Amino acid sequence: MFTMKQVCQEANMSYQTLKYYCNEGLVPNVKRDHNNRRIFDERDVKWIKDLTCLKRCGMSIQEMKDYLEMCLEGPSTIPKRQKFLDQKRDALLEQMKEVQSSIDYIDWKQDFYQDVLDGKRPYLSNLIAADQLENSPSEHFGH
Repeated sequence: MFTMKQVCQEANMSYQTLKYYCNEGLVPNVKRDHNNRRIFDERDVKWIKDLTCLKRCGMSIQEMKDYLEMCLEGPSTIPKRQKFLDQKRDALLEQMKEVQSSIDYIDWKQDFYQDVLDGKRPYLSNLIAADQLENSPSEHFGH
């Protein structure tokens, strides 16, 4: 059996988060020791680690509760769970595309700045008129 503190260390989770998850009913069948403190078995710890993954997948507390309910209903809900997880996966793939697009922009901008600093291209800015750049180009390298 594991204490709250041990589970938090094992799942890389704060004590407050684990307590919140327990209070929200996300950890079913929580057991208590003789001092009425929560204790957890191996299965609980594995589920709590799953909750951490589900949270990182972008699930809300309500979505985690819905998923838990489906899991507790047994194998008959596997198709529903698959569909639910497919939707989360699609959303994560879209987020990955957005993040990659942002990284690509930063890489392009960094290359542009380096080319300007190396004298390989003139500095141009959508924010500053070309005639203003000619007067003081060194002041505008932050754009």
